[in-house]
Amino acid sequence: MIIGTEFNGERLVDLFNKLEIATNLSESIWIFTYTLILVLGVTMGVSVIAWLERKISAGVQQRIGPEYAGPLGIIQSLADGIKLLLKEDVVPAKGNAWLFTAGPAVVVTPVFITYLVIPFGQHIILSDSGIGVFFWIAISSIVPLGLLMAGYGSNNKYSFSGGLRAAAQSISYEIPLAPCVLSISLLSGSLSTVDIVETQSKYGLLGWNLWRQPIGFIAFFISSLAECERLPFDLPEAEEELVAGYQTEYSGIKFGLFYVGSHLNLSVSSPFVAVLYSGGWNSPIPFFESFGQNISTSSGIDESFSTLRPVTEVAITLSKSYLYLFISILTRRTLPRVRMDQLLDLGWKFLLPIASGNLLLTASFRILLIN
Repeated sequence: MIIGTEFNGERLVDLFNKLEIATNLSESIWIFTYTLILVLGVTMGVSVIAWLERKISAGVQQRIGPEYAGPLGIIQSLADGIKLLLKEDVVPAKGNAWLFTAGPAVVVTPVFITYLVIPFGQHIILSDSGIGVFFWIAISSIVPLGLLMAGYGSNNKYSFSGGLRAAAQSISYEIPLAPCVLSISLLSGSLSTVDIVETQSKYGLLGWNLWRQPIGFIAFFISSLAECERLPFDLPEAEEELVAGYQTEYSGIKFGLFYVGSHLNLSVSSPFVAVLYSGGWNSPIPFFESFGQNISTSSGIDESFSTLRPVTEVAITLSKSYLYLFISILTRRTLPRVRMDQLLDLGWKFLLPIASGNLLLTASFRILLIN
């Protein structure tokens, strides 16, 4: 009897172990599926951004832009990617091959990781951590290290100058970003990106942080443009001065990775502006969601409404993000490039005092409300 009981107990233990393995396997499969969908979506987003930039720039300069590769030139980015894949990968003879090869990967990988904390909907986020916005700032600070590695490993004075400029620019504009994010966190009472969006959901357009933090919004938007190295802040790769800067010695797919990383940075900063200052997935029309819920409840189509709601949230988030993307592209084709001393003066002497003063005012206001 005792032997039979022990045998059954061992079988139960084996069964539970197998069930745990199956559970972990299913969770791993779902995580891999979500990650694959995210990577594919981000890659498609980069190609769309490249096409939009060419078309919008052509419209601003009264040109046609890409039109032969597919309808309206929409697969021009795919053609460029295939061309870069087929090109020869050249490594400088006297350069550091390890740094030269690792540089593009260090530039692209952190930007992909940042998408973990971007909420495209109320429940459409890979990792709802309590430090989402600071996770973005911390991860984005790794990118200049890759640019510096690429510049140093190229054994080229133009590349090294571009790498040094990238490091100086990133340090100068990451510091004003932190007080702007802290001000939003003080108003929201949380560092979670989901909680920050939820605090802006009450009054539609009037409840956005854009109206409560106009100074912080301006400082954040300028700093994010400088982080993305967009004109007028593209000094690390200034073509007229540094012959493309840290990209000078690169060819083939490694050059393409720098190109992808630049557009990825832009596609990350735009959703963050939408999440922090424009209500994220919430509709700008007040009481629109509650009206839709009342209609669905009264007419008995609650299930279909709950199915369409994630699609609506993603569409609203992307529309706000592409609005800021459109402004960034117009800025590139409108403003001239600044000098290096003007760039550093803007960061240290203008944006940092304004962002710090805005944080001090926000903290004082919160203390008065608490008291």
